[in-house]
Amino acid sequence: MTVVIVVIAVVVIIALIAMFMSNSRKQAQKREDQRVVAAEHRQEADFARVGAEKEEAAAEEQAAAARRQAAEAEERAQLAHQTRAEADAHEEHAREIDPDVNGRGDDRTLVDHDTDEERPATEEPPRRTV
Repeated sequence: MTVVIVVIAVVVIIALIAMFMSNSRKQAQKREDQRVVAAEHRQEADFARVGAEKEEAAAEEQAAAARRQAAEAEERAQLAHQTRAEADAHEEHAREIDPDVNGRGDDRTLVDHDTDEERPATEEPPRRTV
């Protein structure tokens, strides 16, 4: 009877060892599968991060280009305003020193010294034939 008990005990111990080893292999396989999945997720995250950085850089470049264009437009507008003011000043000065202009503003007239005729300054001068 003791032999039977020893045999049963040995069989139980072997079964427990087999279960433990099987469980250890399953856990090792499960950990390895989790490592593979984690590596795939890291790779996808890296790919997404690179794409996001690329899009962010493109957006920053586009914003910089827009700011540059706005600054250039503002500069052109200021230059146009300055040029217009200079042109107006030259026109006003020309009116002031021109001996053929009578009056100021839109009601000014030009005097043709050959004929002593006055005409509105907005009209085309008469064509002369030689």
